[in-house]
Order: sequence, then structure tokens, then C-alpha cells
Amino acid sequence: MAPLLCALLPLWLAASGFIASGLATPALAEQPAQVQCAKALLDVLWTPDELAGTDADRVIGPVGEPDASVPVLNPGVSLAPRPAAPPKALRGAIRRVVPARGRKVAAITFDLCERANNVAGYNNRIINLLREHDAKATFFAGGKWLRSHPEAALQLMADPRFELGNHAWTHGNLGLMTSAEIDSQLRLTEIQHANLRAELVRRATAKGLEAEALRVPHVLRLMRLPYGRSSELALNTLAERGYLVIQWDVDGEGDEELHSAEVLAKRALARVRPGSIILLHANAVPQKTYEILQRLLPALRARGYELATAGELLRLGPPQSVRRGYFTIPGDNLKYDAIFPGKGTLKPDPARPFTTEPVPPAQ
Repeated sequence: MAPLLCALLPLWLAASGFIASGLATPALAEQPAQVQCAKALLDVLWTPDELAGTDADRVIGPVGEPDASVPVLNPGVSLAPRPAAPPKALRGAIRRVVPARGRKVAAITFDLCERANNVAGYNNRIINLLREHDAKATFFAGGKWLRSHPEAALQLMADPRFELGNHAWTHGNLGLMTSAEIDSQLRLTEIQHANLRAELVRRATAKGLEAEALRVPHVLRLMRLPYGRSSELALNTLAERGYLVIQWDVDGEGDEELHSAEVLAKRALARVRPGSIILLHANAVPQKTYEILQRLLPALRARGYELATAGELLRLGPPQSVRRGYFTIPGDNLKYDAIFPGKGTLKPDPARPFTTEPVPPAQ
């Protein structure tokens, strides 16, 4: 199967716009034009203090009633066509890639989760640390998170070291959802992303940087499963919508309440191998991610690892995938089906019973 994957994936990436959009390139080194784009957009549109953020970014909102409001396209904004469905051989939940000749490269990925009934915050210190290390990363953003944190989202979109993927509108458990519900979680996130990209282009154009802003990808092509939960229906629906599903083979924060950041970082490093995809979070919910990342970044480079976005990693070899997603061992995420109500879209709060229904699926 590996030779077939090696043949199919570059063709699909090219046809779907990964190469033309800058989401993936044959080499991991940044091209001069991309570096200039980063300096232009980030340095002109925001001050250093605005990029750095404040402690207020990391405040998590209280659990309340579910927010049933949904985004609509702003005047003059349209959705770009979704990419073509990937070949059948590429429709699983990708846990890692097998790079040619054992090339030591890994992708650090961050989820930006937010459910319907709270605001999850933004760990600005993580993004500052990535920029200090000039480290590439992929962020899988929930649509509601994009709406709650528009300035942070715009800054991530404008930085070509970073790549954005879809993480569902309100963190819906796709393993429990119908095809219509899955499509709603995808489409609402796509609408929010399109509105933000249009705002980025508007600001950049006012500063004479329209060409740089237009390099920001029009569409989201990668998907991260909330809770890592999948089903045959979910994987088929995502493929039909043109998504490649990116999971992970290294959980960097598992059981963080039981271990120190040092122990968690050492455990993650022990599991990293060429082509690994590392799971972390950049919302404010996990408490030790910043300290874990402080140890991971220098340790990976000391071991000779390059860092790539998930899109770049896919160019380097055939992916290894599964049909039933999980964190570390198969079945370890099934417990979340009962813990998070509303098919995963609600944060539980024993002191506050729910009185409204979650957002209904699009018709």
C-alpha cells in the first residue's frame, strides 16, 4: 500500500491546492517571499505588544447556557469551493507519516477547542514561544473559538510558519453525529474562517499588502477529530467534503494532572519517531502545555529533528492511518461519549443543569 500512497498523495495535494497555496512545499525551509510575507503582515498589522498578548488572553470563561448563534457570511464574502475528495487510500485518521530514508522530522500540532457553553481562552505564551524558536506548527481551530478570539486567529492566519485546520464548530463528537450534523460543524467553521480571511485581506490592502494577504489559504483542508473520535460515517463524510484527517501518535498532555511538565515532556520525547504528529493544545484549558513545550522544542532540535506543519509532513512519505481514532491505545477515548453532553458540544457543569438544546444541524 505504501507505494500507492506515495504516488497518490502528491497528485491529490497538487490538485487540491496544497502546493500552490503554500500549505506544503517540497523543502521545509521557508522561501524568501514567505519570510517577507511574515515580516510584512505581522510587523505592519500589529505592534509587538499586540502580538505578544496579555494575561487576559488566558482567562477561561465560565460555563453558561449554550450559545446557539451561528455565523453568516459577511457582505461581499463567499466560500471558496471545497477541495476534491482524497483517494480512498488516504481517507483514514492519519496518526503519523513514514518519511523517506527515516528523515527526522515531526509536526507539532495544537487544538484550539471551544464548546457551545463556554469560552476556552488563548495561551498567548505558547505562540510567543513558537515564534521565539521560529518553529512551525499546525493549529486545529474550532469555529466558535475563531469567533471568540478573532484577533489571535488573524495573527495565526497571517504567520506562514503556522497552518490552520478545522476542529469543528463547537467541538462536536463526530463519532456520534449524523452526516448533516458533521457537515454543520464543518461548514460553520468554514464560514467563520472565510469572514476572518476577508478581514485580514481588508486590513492588509489598506496598508498596501494585499498580495501578501492573498497568499493566506482560502479554505481549510485538514481536519482534527474532536476527542479523536471517528466512525465510518464520519470519515466518509469528511473525505466527501475534501478533508484529510490528521490525528497524532504522540499525546503530549495525557493525564497532565498526574504528572509534572518535565515528566510529560520526557514521555512525549520517548514516543517521538520520524514522521510523528504531536498533540498539544493552545487554548487555556491544559495547564502545563507551555512548560512542556519549553522542554520539547530544544530537546527535539538537539536530537536532530526538523519541525514541519502537518501539511508539509504529508509531502514526505506515506501516512499511517486508522479507522477508529484514539489517544494512546484503541478505545481510550470512548469514555468522552458520556462525559460531554450534546454530542460533545457542551462542557459539563454539575452545579448548572442545561436548559437549552445544542445548536441544531444545518438543513
